[in-house]
Order: sequence, then C-alpha cells, then structure tokens
Amino acid sequence: MIRWRSVAMATSLLAIGLSACATTGTTAPAKPAEKAEAKPLPKGLDGQASSGFPSTYLPLPSRPTAFVGATILTATGQQIDNGVIFVAGGKIASVGGPETPIPADIAVIDAKGKWITPGIIDAHSHLGVYPSPGVSARSDGNEATDPNTAQVWAEHSVWPQDPGFNRARAGGVTTLQILPGSANLFGGRSVTLKNVPSLTMQGMKFPDAPYGLKMACGENPKRVYGGKGRSPSTAMGNVFGYRKAWIDAADYSRKWDDYRSKQQKGEKGDAPKRDLQLETLAGVLKGEILVHNHCYRADEEAVMVDIAKEFGYKITMFHHAVESYKIAPLLAREGICSATWSSWTGFKMESLDGIDANAAILWKAGACVVIHSDDPIMTQRLNQEAAIAMTAGNKLGYGISRAEAIKWITANPAKSMGIDGKTGSLEAGKAADLVVWSRDPFSVYAQAEQVFVDGALIYDRKDKRFQPKSDFELGQPGQGAFN
Repeated sequence: MIRWRSVAMATSLLAIGLSACATTGTTAPAKPAEKAEAKPLPKGLDGQASSGFPSTYLPLPSRPTAFVGATILTATGQQIDNGVIFVAGGKIASVGGPETPIPADIAVIDAKGKWITPGIIDAHSHLGVYPSPGVSARSDGNEATDPNTAQVWAEHSVWPQDPGFNRARAGGVTTLQILPGSANLFGGRSVTLKNVPSLTMQGMKFPDAPYGLKMACGENPKRVYGGKGRSPSTAMGNVFGYRKAWIDAADYSRKWDDYRSKQQKGEKGDAPKRDLQLETLAGVLKGEILVHNHCYRADEEAVMVDIAKEFGYKITMFHHAVESYKIAPLLAREGICSATWSSWTGFKMESLDGIDANAAILWKAGACVVIHSDDPIMTQRLNQEAAIAMTAGNKLGYGISRAEAIKWITANPAKSMGIDGKTGSLEAGKAADLVVWSRDPFSVYAQAEQVFVDGALIYDRKDKRFQPKSDFELGQPGQGAFN
C-alpha cells in the first residue's frame, strides 16, 4: 500500500511539473532542445588535423640593445655597411645605416668590424631524435614498422638534453625543424624548435609553428621494406603507397566533414572514430600541414608533383634534392623549395648526379633555395656550406651576392617552415633572432661570437656563463664540473 501511494505521488508531481512548464508558452519551438543534444566531442576525440600539443616556450630575459658599426646582412636582399640594429622587447625595432636614431639610456654594443645576420635556421635536422651519443637506446627517428607511419610525431622522440643543440647554437643556429627519418613513405610529423636550453621539448617548441609531414621517395623505402619481402620494393610500389594513402585520407576527411555538418544543423549522428594516421594526412589535404618530401632525383620529384596535383595538396619543399637543378624551371613555376647541400654527392646511387652548383642553378632560375644539414656536424657550419654553393655559382658567372646567399640559411628555410612572418630576416617587428659574427660569415674562419633568440643572449663564445651544457654533459670528463 505504501509503495502504491509513493508511485501515485511521483506521478502527480510529474504532472504538476509538466503543467508548470506549459505555462511558459505553448508555442515555444522544439528545435533548440534538439540542438542541445548534439554535444561536441571532447577535444581528444574530435579529429582536428592541426591540433597539437602545447608549447611552454617563454623567451629568456632581454634588454633594449643597439648594435652599431657592423656589416649587416638582413636576408631581405640588403647589405648595410656600418649599420645599426635596435632591439627591444625581444623584437627588432629598427635596422638601418649609421644615421639610424638610437634611444638614450639603452645598452650599446660596439660591433665595428663584425658582421650581423639573422639566426641560422636548419630546415632539416634530426637533433634530439638521433642524439649524441649515437646509441640504439636513443635511436628514435624512424618508426620503421610500416611504410605509412603518418601517425607518429617527431616531438615525442625529441631528447632536449642532446648536446648537439648546444653545438648547433655555437654555430649560429637559432631555429630547427626536427624531422622523422626517411625509412617510410610517410614518416610522421615534424616539429619546429627554438634552439634554447630546456629540460623539456615543450620548452623549446616554437609557438604556433605549423606542422610538417615528412614523406620519402626513392631508395630508402624500397630498401627498408623490399628487404623485408614487403611492399614497396620498387618505385612503382612507392607511388601506389602514396596514392592509396591519399584516397583513404580523403574518405576520412569527408566522414568528419559530414559529421560536423550534421552537428551544425542540430542533427544526430555518430562521430567517426579518430584515426591519427589519417588525421595527419587529412590535415595536408586541407592545407593545414606542410609537406616536406625527401627526394633526390629530378625525375622522381616530377612524379611527386604529379601526385600532389592529383590529390590537390602542395609540396612545400623537396629535401636533399641534389638533382633539382635538372628541373629548376618546373620547381620555380610550382613554388617548391629545394633543401640541399653543396658538397654531399655520390654517396649512393640516387645522389650520383649531385653538383656543387645545384643551389646556384636553382637560384638563377628563380626557384627557392635552402641549404640544410641532415647532420649534427654540418648544422654547426651551415654558413660554410652556403659559401661553397655561392662560390660554385659565381664560378659560372652568376654573381651571387652575400646578401642573396644568406637567405638560403635564414629567410628561405623560415618560409618553407611557415614561420617567415616571425623570424628569418632582420626586419622591424620580427623576433630578434640574430648572430654576431667575428668576420664575413661566408669565410671559413668566421665564428659566431654571440647568438640571440628573441633578444636574449643565449650564447657567447667569450663568456662561459652563456655556454650552456646539457644535463647529460654535466659530470662528464672535460665538461661541466670537471672544467
């Protein structure tokens, strides 16, 4: 009996509640209630291709400073003799000749006889993912388990204590793009780092820099997977792998687009399952992720251009690209950069036709040129590698100036990495990333004397307080406490 009365009371209360709701107006539309049911997915489940992990980078302390008397290469095509650079708040405030006004009561550095350039940017580095010492326990650059590993991200392999970062900084490198290796057709996402001392990768991560996708054509995927008795084992197998992956990515992207369209209309529908591999590829198709394509031979570069056109994405840069000179007009027309060396040729079959003047011929054709390292030693001497390439072009009578060649290791890599609005050249409003050189940076005798990132002194060749050691180096013979 008691139980029956409880049920009856609950029924009565429900009826009262419903009638009370009715008094608010019987003509209220039901559509808003339907929309409320279409709740957005939690961020980790909603397939947003450009989503990523946060940067915690904070610029080191700096002070307003004027550099006076130096020869300045701005990386905008200018060489300014006896120039002045004024930096404040971590940004470049002004650049000009000796008449440039200098505010009172600020620090002034006499740079007479020195040269100043933007900080060097290495667009192809494996520091942190193939760190020193080179032991198997830290060989984290190639997830060589499948031809398509677009789902992996280089930042999750970066070891920030790699001593190579400190050595690169001593060579004037202020920014690096860390790429996965080239074992796979799709190697994974790149990450752009500020070359500053940090205990975490997040503390180095360049804020808001776009991600890149590392792709590889040519010998490496064929060797790695053909050697396992798997596909691809031929060039045509490589191309099939790319095309299949882009078809799958386009299908995945359509499913998410359909789901989001239904959400906006207040319609019900199940979200697709998030797929990290396809999410990265879909990000490329949407133009949110840049493509960095390891490719040596000109004929294979041309094939990759065809594939990009078939699926509607853009190749940002070919890496290594030692035969780019053979198709320089095509690359200029397509707006594709070539990241290359000057003197690394002939070390495997696909590099056989590399020449020292590769970069110069590209420049002459109006194509974008980048000098990169792909090496923990060369990254310390990218200025010298650019000098070799410039000299090779000038032997052909091209008349390449230092003001142009400096772009190959500063402004052009910044462009290819999508950060040229923030760094890469000495222009008002950009980050005060700069290097003070002991002499002409295209001299083999030049040394980076001081290196600044966001206006903060992070390396000084003459002051050990600004010669950071990684935690790994501390306590090693000849390092840290043993000095």
